[in-house]
Amino acid sequence: MVNLRKYILQASSVIGLMLFLSGCASYNDRILPYYKNVSAGNYKAAEVELDKNSLIQKPRNKLLFLMEKGRISQLNGEYESSNRYFNEADSMLEHGLTSAADEAVGALVNPMEQRYKGEDFEKFMIHYYKALNYMYLHNIDEAVVEARRISLQAQQQGDKFNNKDNRYSNDAFSLMLQGMLYESNNDVNNAFISYRNAAEIYLKSSDKTYYGTPMPLGLQQDVIRTAKLNGFTTEADEFEQAFGFKYTLPKPSDGGELILFWENGLAPVKTQVDLFFSLIRNDNGDLFFTDAAGGIVVPFNYSGDRYKVNTKSVESLRVAWPKYVAQTPYYSGAVITNNQQQIPLEKAEDINQLAFKTLQERTLKEIGKTLSRLAVKKIAEYSVRAAAKDNNGNNNSLLQGIGYGIQLYSLLSEKADTRNWQTLPSYISYARIPLQKGENQISLTLKNSHGADEVKTIKVNGTGRLQFYNYSSLR
Repeated sequence: MVNLRKYILQASSVIGLMLFLSGCASYNDRILPYYKNVSAGNYKAAEVELDKNSLIQKPRNKLLFLMEKGRISQLNGEYESSNRYFNEADSMLEHGLTSAADEAVGALVNPMEQRYKGEDFEKFMIHYYKALNYMYLHNIDEAVVEARRISLQAQQQGDKFNNKDNRYSNDAFSLMLQGMLYESNNDVNNAFISYRNAAEIYLKSSDKTYYGTPMPLGLQQDVIRTAKLNGFTTEADEFEQAFGFKYTLPKPSDGGELILFWENGLAPVKTQVDLFFSLIRNDNGDLFFTDAAGGIVVPFNYSGDRYKVNTKSVESLRVAWPKYVAQTPYYSGAVITNNQQQIPLEKAEDINQLAFKTLQERTLKEIGKTLSRLAVKKIAEYSVRAAAKDNNGNNNSLLQGIGYGIQLYSLLSEKADTRNWQTLPSYISYARIPLQKGENQISLTLKNSHGADEVKTIKVNGTGRLQFYNYSSLR
């Protein structure tokens, strides 16, 4: 029996060491060559690295793989391929990625082993890139379909959080994009509705901001302009009063307009932090987790007999929790020049802020689930070790060895889910640029981290229609 216990402890140690070594590296660490090539603008090389990476090829990471493939394909100018990947990702989300087996994996191992289900803002960004791809392929009908899908996504998000104002229950930028897509199809009525819905999201806040983004002046003008084009005089007057200025309809440009999106920097990466909690019982017999400082108190959702739970068996729990780390963009600002006229860019979506704040919004709920999962493991370990002693105080080496094995496994298998769609930009700015008929040379002047200007020239043929262009500086 002594030898058996020895072998069990040795095996547990080996398994624990393997789990520890594999658990030290975050998702970003294990796919770093891909992201380095993206940041350097080596998109073809980046795709090669993506295709040969074993981690992102795993079935549980398929959604993440499809989103990255869609993104790198668009950066390579392969718009049809890009939308094949994004459409497959969209289909996976539509059919759902949650199952009993997947939940069991999360409960028994850790959330990193579950299927990646995507952050809420990542789902909206799929529609953004799909719509742009369709516009580049001159398929306006499909782009309009994508505009409608933004409404469906917003409805699903609203239902998820019961449309609570303090939660990420919609996406103002996506609604702005929706209005632009309708406008490109000469559907001014639906364009107004989309712009109005986006504006109302901002107006609900006291400072007219939404997740780190002030309400763009361009959106304010779009709401009033489309209201007037539709003959909605009352609505136009109301928004002029709300925004504090009078707006006169501009003369349409002969060459139409270009909406330029500047995607700057890279989204934050996830790392792991360790939090420590204890299980306590209040005077009513209810069980709660609390951290060392007592600043966080989380109920223990336990389906068994709570009075039989020995709180001493759960004196200390280590929770591996994801934490975002921001990546400072290489470029600090940009200005557009067209026909010697400078046009400012306005921030439309701050993905960096979205990532931090949406994680914060769900922290307490998800930490509660994690603590409950860890506590059940701890209770099982304590029960096995308690059963190892008979009435005479003698130890059962087999059960004691199993108890130590459970302890080691629980300790070292715990790992935070550090996956996220990291080739998204840190933030997106935009500008609406009037075009002349024929060729237009638009200059985008970027201010880099050394304080020097870098000028990029974009050639656009003015056709009289509304066009789109996204420029990425993912450094």
